[in-house]
Amino acid sequence: MTRRGLHRLIRHPGPRRKAVVLGALGVTVVLGLTATMVPLFAADDLSVPVVADTTATSVAQDGDNSVKTTLATCPARCDGNPRGGRDAVLAFMVTSLPANAVNVRATLRVHAWQAFKATVSAHASALDATAVRPAPERVSSALDAVTAVGKGFNEWDVSGLVTGNGIWTMSLAQAGLDTRIYWASGENGNSALRPNLVLSYDLGGRPSPPPPSATLPPTAAPTTPPASPSASPTVRPTPARPSPTTTTPPPAGSGKCGTVSEKLVPSCGAWWGMYSPTNPATWDHGRAITDVEAQVGRKFDVVHRYHDFSNNGSNGAFPDSFQQEQMRDGRLMFFAWESRVFSSGTVLTWKDVYSGRYDQVIDDVAGRIRAVGRPVFMGFDHEPEDEPAKGSDADFVRAWRYVHDRFAAAGARNAVWVWTMMGWSGHYQRYAGLYPGDRYVDWVAWDPYNFHVCNGSTVWKSPSTTIGSFYRWLDEQGIGAGKPRMLAEFGTNFDIDDPNAKRRWFEEFPAALKAHPKIKAAIYFNSAGVTTTTKNCNMTMNHDAAALAGFAAAGRDSYLRQPTGGSR
Repeated sequence: MTRRGLHRLIRHPGPRRKAVVLGALGVTVVLGLTATMVPLFAADDLSVPVVADTTATSVAQDGDNSVKTTLATCPARCDGNPRGGRDAVLAFMVTSLPANAVNVRATLRVHAWQAFKATVSAHASALDATAVRPAPERVSSALDAVTAVGKGFNEWDVSGLVTGNGIWTMSLAQAGLDTRIYWASGENGNSALRPNLVLSYDLGGRPSPPPPSATLPPTAAPTTPPASPSASPTVRPTPARPSPTTTTPPPAGSGKCGTVSEKLVPSCGAWWGMYSPTNPATWDHGRAITDVEAQVGRKFDVVHRYHDFSNNGSNGAFPDSFQQEQMRDGRLMFFAWESRVFSSGTVLTWKDVYSGRYDQVIDDVAGRIRAVGRPVFMGFDHEPEDEPAKGSDADFVRAWRYVHDRFAAAGARNAVWVWTMMGWSGHYQRYAGLYPGDRYVDWVAWDPYNFHVCNGSTVWKSPSTTIGSFYRWLDEQGIGAGKPRMLAEFGTNFDIDDPNAKRRWFEEFPAALKAHPKIKAAIYFNSAGVTTTTKNCNMTMNHDAAALAGFAAAGRDSYLRQPTGGSR
């Protein structure tokens, strides 16, 4: 159904030998997820110089903090100023870890000229380390902390953030000692005092060869060649934690699990995902997921959010800070992008999209997706068969291809494209005409629900019946043959005459997925907004204790606990 969403680390022993200086900023980040490998021997350390740093500050300062020879930290109340907080922000480009590097250990080293009795903690940061004077952010959980600053280099274990090649941004936040601490920056005249990141790792066995690069056939050029997309001024994402090199998924039945393809297909089982609406009293999109995870007792592999064409705020300038944090925590993102503006109710037509009128919006979004530096699920106008005001089926296909081509031209090839239909039998005759073509689609998805009495029916559909009809129809018609499949939304009502029916439905769900093995991801739509909620109708998975217990039981099934996903 169409939705309107506003939507302490153990140090590993390792040798420390020669240092290798890495290259500069223009190197491509390695994408994908790693396979499990048995370490054979330890490799030489790498010393990575800082590529950008700045001081985030709450108070006005003169000059450009990103080019000063010192960085500063200061607690929230500093030098008697209640707005005096300062954090040091540092970015590193890691490019030389080999593909078969395992057990990566990362140590941040920053020089101080004096000793201080203060605690300084290291955190993952979404701030721009090249900015003049960014405002301090609400810091995430500490990666590591020093409880007393020593004269000389101080060290923090940041292995929880740095897991492979990519751009890694972190901040230092100070507690205690109501005065500033100065640290040497990357602009210090003495190169021996500049911040660095020391990496050590083990080498595993010979890695499986990566899958061949997906070379798209030639596509029609956009009407107007896009300029290099630039991030919206509303959100400047620091690339989220990239994953190590992808390995080829093993053949079906090989028994080897834990690998993921470049198109985010797990080799065994399926991803377990969630859409959960945000509390309008707080608009905390992070808690919308973490609060549900706390109830269920696990992380979700995939977080689904809906976005619009406003190119502004959390609705349009995505990924926002909440999503960046979720990606750093190991979750995959699914951005469902709708050609409308949520705040005004404006509905765009598909002709509006492919006419070039919204090219800047498309290019800005593509630029931010490219900057993420890891694969993300991307959808355009889910359930188009339920959008008659937007145009014809042919218009939808043309708009989809147009958006896809502009993403490709902008270098946003980390977008994994998910074509999502309702999957209703009343539209079966339209789906061939709504399919953009195999080269434009990576996953085929639909939105099955056991509505029961929510839609006026009295039929209670089992999980297999709920998901099976469209699955079999796709097999018969050959649409998206060979593509992985996804339940982009799914849900069930409860039965007022059988209080445990919903719990059993969830408990039976993993077996239904196993019987439909082409489904490699299932995302629950946990919103009362899917239907009108009444005493007989509530589609949320946590509307009562029995339903929640059943859903939690499903999430504990090994088929839905990917070793490479959020459920680790």
